[in-house]
Amino acid sequence: MGQNKTVWDNPADIIRHMKPDHPVMAFAPSALQETARRFVAGFPGLVTYAVKSNPEEVVIQNLLAAGIKGFDVASPFEIDLIGRMSPAAARHYHNPVRAGWEIDHAVGAGIRAWSVDSRSELDKLFARVPTETDHGPVEISPRFKLPVLGAAYDFGSKFGATPELAAELLAAVAARGYTPSLTFHPGTQCTDPIAWESYIRVAGEICEMAGVKAKRLNVGGGFPSHRVVGVEPDLEAIFTEIGETVAETFGDDRPDLVCEPGRGLCADAYALITRVKALRDGSSVFLNDGVYGGLAELPIIGNIDRLQVLTPQGKLREGDPQSRVIFGPTCDSVDRLPGELTLPEDIAEGDYVIVHGIGAYSTVTNTRFNGFGLMSHATVMSLA
Repeated sequence: MGQNKTVWDNPADIIRHMKPDHPVMAFAPSALQETARRFVAGFPGLVTYAVKSNPEEVVIQNLLAAGIKGFDVASPFEIDLIGRMSPAAARHYHNPVRAGWEIDHAVGAGIRAWSVDSRSELDKLFARVPTETDHGPVEISPRFKLPVLGAAYDFGSKFGATPELAAELLAAVAARGYTPSLTFHPGTQCTDPIAWESYIRVAGEICEMAGVKAKRLNVGGGFPSHRVVGVEPDLEAIFTEIGETVAETFGDDRPDLVCEPGRGLCADAYALITRVKALRDGSSVFLNDGVYGGLAELPIIGNIDRLQVLTPQGKLREGDPQSRVIFGPTCDSVDRLPGELTLPEDIAEGDYVIVHGIGAYSTVTNTRFNGFGLMSHATVMSLA
């Protein structure tokens, strides 16, 4: 694939020297660390990374270097990954549904922070999880849900108790001697700070119903990445809204805050380099990657329009914009991006389409369906 470098200048540098025929995921550690430091400096509490969004070890290493001290782990694999890479880091096992053996594995690994959203799952924790470990008390956080507001899709369709049930669970947690806390997830790609406000206020109502003071409140993920040209997420506005609403709602009983961003931390540190396989009759564009590969999530939450088209020489195409249907490489009719995307009218077969902001739920969902999906990884100084 041409000249090999440990670190490239940018994606265009990769294109000029390698002219890759397979998709390349370009990673900029500097961009990841910059975002992580923005969270650590701005969020008024503990920042934990949702490992599921991108579990690449290089991502974990750079987050640790930037000051991230906690991780949301949703499986035994993720528990062990963080336990190996950062034994001192906080690990929150906030997948609220677990098999008995998974609970036992987590207890053996020293997990002290759990979430729950049903009576049956709480009974499983009561039967298998001690209230105290050698490293400190054990926390159980009922997870509650509200109607979705301002999110790309609704986590509450799968997880979360009603506020009334959450209050029952919270009271039961406190009565059994565990550290009582609360958690919620407002959805994904929440660009409006108001998405957190109603959840925080209901968290206060749950504490009142239960007659319990929550030790911590985990405000979940949902923090947005940069998906639309000209509309950059205002993370600081979200941080401010969360802090002010918690202060208004809880007053002197304010709980410690936790968040668990995944996409909001890692997405903008990656760009996917794809190549144009064909222009069908000058209209539809066929790429060498699609919804079975690094673009798997786009049909679910919508397209990313931060695209660049480069020639094989790394020169930016700047023709008039034209809307086109984009297909992936497989022999499957669902392998297409939703709607249409605007690309320069002078795009040609053999050109490269760079999709920015694609670092979350991409490398981990990439498949080899139909013999495609051979993705390589490269490190760049900058994504610009």
